[in-house]
Amino acid sequence: MQTESAALMPIPGHIDPVPVPRQTVAREDGRVDLVGLSKTELREALLAAGMEAKQAKLRAKQIWHWIYNRGATDFAAMTDIAKAQHPWLVERFVIGRPEVIEAQVSTDGTRKWLLRAPDGQDYEMVFIPDADRGTLCVSSQVGCTLNCRFCHTGTMRLVRNLTSQEIVGQVMLARDALGEWPSQPEGRMLTNIVMMGMGEPLYNFDNVRDALRVVMDGDGLALSKRRITLSTSGVVPMMARAGEEIGVNLAVSLHAVTKEIRDEIVPINRKYGIEELLQACADYPGANNARRITFEYVMLKDKNDRDEDAHELVRLIRKYKLPAKVNLIPFNPWPGAPYDTSTPERVRRFSDIIFEAGISAPVRTPRGRDIDAACGQLKTAAEKKSRAELDRLAEEKLAALG
Repeated sequence: MQTESAALMPIPGHIDPVPVPRQTVAREDGRVDLVGLSKTELREALLAAGMEAKQAKLRAKQIWHWIYNRGATDFAAMTDIAKAQHPWLVERFVIGRPEVIEAQVSTDGTRKWLLRAPDGQDYEMVFIPDADRGTLCVSSQVGCTLNCRFCHTGTMRLVRNLTSQEIVGQVMLARDALGEWPSQPEGRMLTNIVMMGMGEPLYNFDNVRDALRVVMDGDGLALSKRRITLSTSGVVPMMARAGEEIGVNLAVSLHAVTKEIRDEIVPINRKYGIEELLQACADYPGANNARRITFEYVMLKDKNDRDEDAHELVRLIRKYKLPAKVNLIPFNPWPGAPYDTSTPERVRRFSDIIFEAGISAPVRTPRGRDIDAACGQLKTAAEKKSRAELDRLAEEKLAALG
């Protein structure tokens, strides 16, 4: 007989197991959103709308520049495109942004946005400012299918993948909010991107790859692949493709060093075990001492935080000759969570053991806890407030601004 907890923990397969296939709903006005399209797709969209080929090639280049270098959201701002052509573009296309339902700022400066797609699905993104960098935590799915037991996002059901446009749209919205247009290579607040928001990026591979290619394009947002990190819970069959086709830094949600404990807290381990996962890390294209693989390790009291666990982690990293660093993450509690946070003394001891073996093991300072923006806490606030209440709050904000 299947227990209730087992029923809530489907083991993911090679293909994204969306429980209810849900197509992204097209815009009601029929216009095409140009944000997130590749240069080729942008030109093809103009051609499909009836623009002459030679002109489409030129206009695509101009529009791309205005979108990604200037942050334009209105064709009227595009001064090098004839005014007579603006109405034609407006009728057929839009330069969109996700709808902001709620924006919060933590006492430590961390920002969290609750965003809504045109089909009414909600997702979140987080910006974490530091003295030497600013990191945007980007979501790849609405909900998550992995059911990692320490993670609040994992208690949601997976609704659907985000499109490449919705992924790029998060970056564009953050640049808007930070006042980072026109784009410039130096002095940016948003310097890094981590695919560590809601969802498992490697179960939405094509859209994540296409979105990150737009973000990395030298003629556009021009974020170096060295400043982008993709985090996976261990979707082994997709890891090599990620290295070859995207080429960004890899972070792996390890969180345990034994089969028994990892099976419990990261259920995908039952499909792709620790040894298989670590071999995939060793084979990851581009991994070297200059581009180390990051192992994320959430510290759970009396579960995975013993001295023996730290020593076993060192042994595994050495066995597979991994160029690695370990991010130790104090557990961020949420209502109903089945675990407690390791004591600061225990975390420090765990870190010391790994450091003494010559492996970097910094303790990540929790950020944005007061607005549920810290690691493992993302779970759309729409589940806490009714849609009607959120709509009412949005209307009140608009009225206050008006």
